[in-house]
Amino acid sequence: MDLPHQGYRATKPRARAAPPSADSVLFEDTSSPAPAMHNQGYYTPGYNMGVPSNDMQGGAGQNNLFADPMANAAMMYGSSLANQGKDMVNKEISRFMSVNKLKYFFAVDTRYVLKKLMILMFPYTHQDWEVRYHRDTPLTPRQDVNAPDLYIPTMAFITYILLAGMALGIQKRFSPEVLGLCASTALVWIIIEVLVMLLSLYLLTVHSDLSTFDLIAYSGYKYVGMIFTVLCGLLFGSDGYFVALAWSSCALMFFIVRSLKMKILTSLSSDSMGTGSSAKPHLRLYITVATAVFQPIIIYWLTSHLVR
Repeated sequence: MDLPHQGYRATKPRARAAPPSADSVLFEDTSSPAPAMHNQGYYTPGYNMGVPSNDMQGGAGQNNLFADPMANAAMMYGSSLANQGKDMVNKEISRFMSVNKLKYFFAVDTRYVLKKLMILMFPYTHQDWEVRYHRDTPLTPRQDVNAPDLYIPTMAFITYILLAGMALGIQKRFSPEVLGLCASTALVWIIIEVLVMLLSLYLLTVHSDLSTFDLIAYSGYKYVGMIFTVLCGLLFGSDGYFVALAWSSCALMFFIVRSLKMKILTSLSSDSMGTGSSAKPHLRLYITVATAVFQPIIIYWLTSHLVR
């Protein structure tokens, strides 16, 4: 029967959907149960919005890293490469210098350094200049004050460069270029001096136990006198500079002659007998004296421009 129209349209009643049964679920939820929400506004199922603990962050990752055979193999391979590289570097260094022999020249202590500095500045009071040996091996510098070392020349060289920078700064002439030129000039002079000594000993066929490190050590002792000279020049002017230059030059020449005398002039027994054997002592004496006389020239050349 048709209903009369009274201002509204009849609607068809909608059926309420029934809750889904267990059989109607297409996929089973296998995710872990969601943790309880603590002061969280919303929550997404299957996603942990809390901050993971330290054990979850580091422990599991580290265990997985060390348990992975590929990671272990990579670590072992990297270690082997590092060891091979270290061996190659040591081998290349050993081709040009002996590391153990270099350590010998730095085997010093405070007592040795103080006594050596006193000998360098006041060599006239020192009596015993002989280098001591133990089973054909020279004693280390800390055991024998007459043994050459590289610690004092190295520290004196660095101190000289710093003192030169201070002197140039006091005179308003400091610049990185001037300081670099000063350092390079001092280094080049040592190289030239050592090369000339080696060439002289080779050409004159002088047999001695002087090594390259010995020559570098004896050439580097001049920096102690150079420091003393520059300090006196800065404190007492030109008069103090020349007095200190004369004292340090004489002391260094005496030290060089007495030290090289035990290295060069005492090895006459190793020369072969011949017509020229009688001249060799004189040649060795000339080498020793020339080396000693050359020291004051270098000291004046490297220090005169620092004092005005």
